[in-house]
Amino acid sequence: MTEEFLQYIWKNALYYPSSLTTDNKEEVTVLSPGDINFNAGPDFLNARLRIGDTIWAGNIEIHINSSDWIKHQHQNNKAYNNVILQVVYQNDVKANLQNGSQVPTVEVKFEKRLYENYQNLINGNNWIPCQEKIKNLDSFQMNHILRILTVERLKEKSDEIAQTLRFTKNDWSETFYIHLAKNFGFKINAVPFEMLARSLPLKCIAKHKDNLLQIEALLFGQAGFLNDQCNDEYYILLVREYRLLQSKFNLKPLEKHLWKFLRLRPCNFPTIRLAQFAKLLYRSSFLFTKIVQAEDLKQLKSYFDISASEYWEKHYNFSKESVSDRKKSLGIISFNNVVINTVVPVLFVYGDHNDKNELKEKAINFLTELPAEDNHIIRNWSKLGFYPKNAFETQGFLQLKNKYCARRKCLNCQIGKKIITILNKE
Repeated sequence: MTEEFLQYIWKNALYYPSSLTTDNKEEVTVLSPGDINFNAGPDFLNARLRIGDTIWAGNIEIHINSSDWIKHQHQNNKAYNNVILQVVYQNDVKANLQNGSQVPTVEVKFEKRLYENYQNLINGNNWIPCQEKIKNLDSFQMNHILRILTVERLKEKSDEIAQTLRFTKNDWSETFYIHLAKNFGFKINAVPFEMLARSLPLKCIAKHKDNLLQIEALLFGQAGFLNDQCNDEYYILLVREYRLLQSKFNLKPLEKHLWKFLRLRPCNFPTIRLAQFAKLLYRSSFLFTKIVQAEDLKQLKSYFDISASEYWEKHYNFSKESVSDRKKSLGIISFNNVVINTVVPVLFVYGDHNDKNELKEKAINFLTELPAEDNHIIRNWSKLGFYPKNAFETQGFLQLKNKYCARRKCLNCQIGKKIITILNKE
């Protein structure tokens, strides 16, 4: 038995009502179970109960054994002085508040199969705990839950964006620039790309927005790529420009070793991504404003229809000419990735902060218009018979797997809770 499971029983009223009798033989009627507390202190806050003939308002504490109250030293903690009921699996000892008065305690009873069903879920070896039962949910329920999960995923990303916004002192263009840079690094080089953007303010680039070579010099130099010996003419030009700009803006470059090339396809080398990012910044002044004003995906895509400069058509790295001669364009998969992981979250947060629901809806609509993502998680969902139609649905499936299934958080999952209830009725 776990406290987490008892919290689930209490929150969802899955106990036998007749079991809610205190150790002093007073009947308890739950008017409101309270709100679960994710911080220190009692497990549920702002509950309302009728104990005997009296209405009480206060907090609820959940324990396996009532003796855990003493074990956890709650009797000496003023944060627990407003506990109006202790809910336990086993009532083995009386507990007191700091002032010496007894804490009303109930030994909650429930259908034992609920716990057995829960254990069967979390102790299984399937890819997701409810793998054998999830197909029992109808499509309406599944679509509703996926929408909740996708919005939840957006809100989680919102927290990270809000932190960046504080760093930039509420500068939305700078915030977007930092998250866009991070996205250009994808997973492998996301950290150095973000570090680069934070060390190279957008205002520095804006002062040279009409000169691609200088933007490239700023990015490559600040990334730490211009400290080697190289006779390449283009490289020498970048070094010369960067030294002047470094002095002008008092810049301190990153260490080159932060960037990873191993196991990357050449078209995803950080050098190529930096060159593409430079072209994007050169081509799109006031990019965030354009993103906010974009009416559809077609218009949005026009801003990202860029290729690395001519030098990179024959190179993947400095001084090493490649055999093939091809444009290093930002492909459709990369564009979709940028929209899903940067444009949509930042636009959603911007709309939320400015009370513009139409921008939040536009962000969500962008997801519904993009094709379903293709990765190992989505392919595994397909093996289970789920075929997401668009990126909105794949974002929900990713959230479900990463935040709930992989962590065996069935009690916090809308699907898990429904399945436990279904099983209990079989």
